[in-house]
Amino acid sequence: MLEVEGIDVSYGSLNVLKNVSIDVENNETVGIFGPNGHGKTTLLKAISGLLKPLKGVIKFKDQTISGVPPEKIVNMGLIHVPQGSQLFLDMTVEENLMMGAYRSIAWSKRKENLKSVYQLFPSLKDRRNRKSSTLSGGERQMTAIGRGLMSSAELLMLDELTMGLAPKLGWEIMNKISEIQETGIAIILVEQNIAYAAELSNRMYLLENGEITLSGNKEEVLSNKYVQEAYLGIV
Repeated sequence: MLEVEGIDVSYGSLNVLKNVSIDVENNETVGIFGPNGHGKTTLLKAISGLLKPLKGVIKFKDQTISGVPPEKIVNMGLIHVPQGSQLFLDMTVEENLMMGAYRSIAWSKRKENLKSVYQLFPSLKDRRNRKSSTLSGGERQMTAIGRGLMSSAELLMLDELTMGLAPKLGWEIMNKISEIQETGIAIILVEQNIAYAAELSNRMYLLENGEITLSGNKEEVLSNKYVQEAYLGIV
């Protein structure tokens, strides 16, 4: 479904991603983990068209999307739920959700998709007429995920959804992502917390200093000695 082949991405003279390659299959969840500031968010921005790679190719559903405007990538069904929720705070919860439905295929399904979002996140239905500025951190993340789902996404990229949340709430969000997986949507799950990424991922990539330093299925990655010592605290 998605192929990222040897991309470099820079901010001015700072080379942030170096020869990065990942792939995502249909119905698969791929976890990307690593320290903050090492390129995870930059990778998602490059895939979603917000940044243009200096070299390499990005393909989605066998079509090259490197350099394609973000709105066209969205219309193909590749949806980016950014770090920090990025809601329109003066708009209500439901207005924010409806902003995700502007894809032509999604607009015709907006009532059906809205019903599904409220079934997944019942608390949002109770707060649908409240301004988003009044929501808790967890509710904002739920709204951001719901807005992504309103697009009838085929691949959903989720960036650090649990950042700043208490562990209990973080696991609640992960449980909701597990329910989303059951619908068949492919997911890229970017997390600093390897425990969250490992819980849901089929395969995993470790991104350090802008490079993929380890990849494999979940079992292979978690059994790696370096990962156990550096990220799991197992000595």
